[in-house]
Amino acid sequence: MNERPTLAVTVGDPVGIGPEITVRTLAEAGTAAPARGVVVADPAALERAVAVCGLDVRIRVVDSFDLPPEQDGVIDCYDVGVLGAAELPWGEVDARAGRAAVRAIEVATKAAMDGAVAGIVTGPINKEAIWASGSEHLGHTEMLGALTGTTRQNTMFVVRGKSIFFATRHLSLRKALDQISEEQQTGAIEEALTALRVFGRDAPRLAVAAVNPHGGENGAFGDEEIVHITPAVERARAKGADVSGPIPADSVFHHLLSDRYDGVVSQYHDQGHIAAKTFDFDGTISVTVGLPILRTSVDHGTAFDIAGQGVADPGTMRSAFLHGAEFAKFADRIRAEYAT
Repeated sequence: MNERPTLAVTVGDPVGIGPEITVRTLAEAGTAAPARGVVVADPAALERAVAVCGLDVRIRVVDSFDLPPEQDGVIDCYDVGVLGAAELPWGEVDARAGRAAVRAIEVATKAAMDGAVAGIVTGPINKEAIWASGSEHLGHTEMLGALTGTTRQNTMFVVRGKSIFFATRHLSLRKALDQISEEQQTGAIEEALTALRVFGRDAPRLAVAAVNPHGGENGAFGDEEIVHITPAVERARAKGADVSGPIPADSVFHHLLSDRYDGVVSQYHDQGHIAAKTFDFDGTISVTVGLPILRTSVDHGTAFDIAGQGVADPGTMRSAFLHGAEFAKFADRIRAEYAT
C-alpha cells in the first residue's frame, strides 16, 4: 500500500447534499491530506456543487485511479457517465439520480475489489430514488454485499477511536426484541471481536449492553439478560475473550468513552445511535464490517430540504474520509478476514 492511499469517494444521491459535502471535504483536505480522494460521480454534479458552495476549485475528469494528483485547488472525478450535463432539480426524488448513485457505488466497489483503491467512502443515498431506478436492494449495505459476494455484514460505528456494534439494526423495536437469543448474541459478540481485531485491537475489550432498565433487575424488568445475554457473554469468556456484560445501557457508553472498553455491542439501532450521535454527531462515522473491502460512510441522510443551498455541514463526510485514510492500512487484513 502506498504511503498516501487512494480512496474512491461516492457522493450518494447527486441532488442531495452529498456533492456539496464531498467537494467541501476534498477542497479543504487538499494535497496535505493523509489520503488522495477521487470522486466517483458525474462531473456536472460536482461542478454544480462547487458553484453553490462558492469554492475556488477546478474539477479534473480522470479515467484511472492511478493518475498522479494535481496541485491544491483540483478535485479529481472519475466520470460514471450517467447524467451527462443534465441538471436535475435539487432535493427531489428522481430515478435518474438513483441510477447515478447506484452506478457510482458499482464503479467504486469494483475499484476496491480490484485493488485500484484502498477503500471507498460513501455519501448519503436516497432509497426511494435507487428503488425508482430499478434497484431491488434495501440500501447501501445490501448493495455492497451483493457486489462483493458477501451475505453477512454489520455496522461498526466509530466515534473518538471507540467502536459501537449492533446486535439488531433496521427493525421495529418490538421485532428487535423478538430477535434476541443466546445464539444471536453469541454471533454478535464474535463478529464484534473479529472486527476489533481486524481494525487493530489485538486484545479487544468488549462490553455488551443490557436491553432492559437497570439490566433487568434480576428479572423484575425483563429476563433477556438472564436467559439470553449472560449465557452468550459467558460462552465468549470461556474461550478467553475479554467480554463484559450485560451492562446497563445508561452507563455502558460512558465506560466506553472512559477507555474501559474498546467496543460495545448495542442491542438495537437507536440504543447505539443516540449515544454516539449525542456525544459527537459530526465525528460519528459508519464502517461496514464483513465486506472484503474497506468502506467508511457518513451516517446521515440526503437532507433534500437544504440541498443546493451550499449550507450543508461537511463534518461527517470529513470524518468518514479521514477515518478511511486511517483505516487504509488495514485493507489487507480486511480482505484476508472477510474474503468470500
